[in-house]
Amino acid sequence: MSGLLSSRKRLAVVVGALMLAAAVGLAVFKPWLLFVDASVDDEIPVFSVTTTPPAAEGGAPEARSPNQDASEPTVPTASASQEEAQGPSTAAQGPVQVASGSFISHEHDTSGTARILSLPDGSHQLVLENLSTSNGPDVRVWLSAGPVIEGRDGWFTAGRYEHLEVAPIKGNLGNQVYDLPAGTDPSAWTSVVLWCEDFSVSFGAAELASA
Repeated sequence: MSGLLSSRKRLAVVVGALMLAAAVGLAVFKPWLLFVDASVDDEIPVFSVTTTPPAAEGGAPEARSPNQDASEPTVPTASASQEEAQGPSTAAQGPVQVASGSFISHEHDTSGTARILSLPDGSHQLVLENLSTSNGPDVRVWLSAGPVIEGRDGWFTAGRYEHLEVAPIKGNLGNQVYDLPAGTDPSAWTSVVLWCEDFSVSFGAAELASA
């Protein structure tokens, strides 16, 4: 009889330990997030894109509205002589895109466009436009000094390079705008990474190219 009681106690201890481990795992990894979308619709400012250096061809930044495809025609801003005659150019005084890139998928299907905008006051914003990825636990938005590598080999690349954590991701769908820390130098970073801290893996990344 005592042996039977001991076996039941051991079984109860094992079951209790398994239940505790399952509860901890659920609390930490939150697997249900993969089935829940969080949509964000931040207002993306109208910005200009410098297609050629003004000194080289006398060009000026082209005004581009949010969600406008790169293949669509743009409207150039006024030339220097026109600006002198018509007054200051509003577009030239607004945000200017200094880098951009398209997201590729890593551990989860990811798409959208990342942009870094330079604001008139010298600060910078990171824009994630038409983002679509999976929701997940503790996903952060990083600026990374690492390359973007396709396939499984690229899932862990960012963790081996210097990075700047911008913020916890606002959501897995939609348009998002993040203020970058004061003094951020966009040229120091080569990619934008959606990094899951809990699993130390990239959900998706975008290689940045100068505008």
